[in-house]
Amino acid sequence: MLEAVVSGATAPEIEGVRVVRRAALAATAVDVLEADGYLLGTPANLGYMSGALKHFFDQVYYPCLDQTRGRPFGYYVHGGSDTTGAVRAVESVTTGLAWQRAAPVVSVAGGPGKADLEACWELGATLAAGLMD
Repeated sequence: MLEAVVSGATAPEIEGVRVVRRAALAATAVDVLEADGYLLGTPANLGYMSGALKHFFDQVYYPCLDQTRGRPFGYYVHGGSDTTGAVRAVESVTTGLAWQRAAPVVSVAGGPGKADLEACWELGATLAAGLMD
């Protein structure tokens, strides 16, 4: 799913947008402050977002709260059988940050199929196209 999102965000028709990939545990508040938009991905673990994404939000929330309001974001969630809790958690944090969802969440329970991967590609392309100069 990650590769499909990145493929959409870096499609040839997307111009003037630089895509920077960071693992959740490596991303910093400086990365968030320097970015114009955000694409997030997480597995649904025990009915919640991954611990890594939770740690990311814990590290960047207050340092980025005022300066990133209104920035566009998108995200995808993949779980074995249910993604409801993870989706609810990401929505809660991003609402608090006042980020603006640029595309519908891609939520996949079970193995991702062709339509799911296409939705991930669209997610990446939509967010990136919205950031074009």
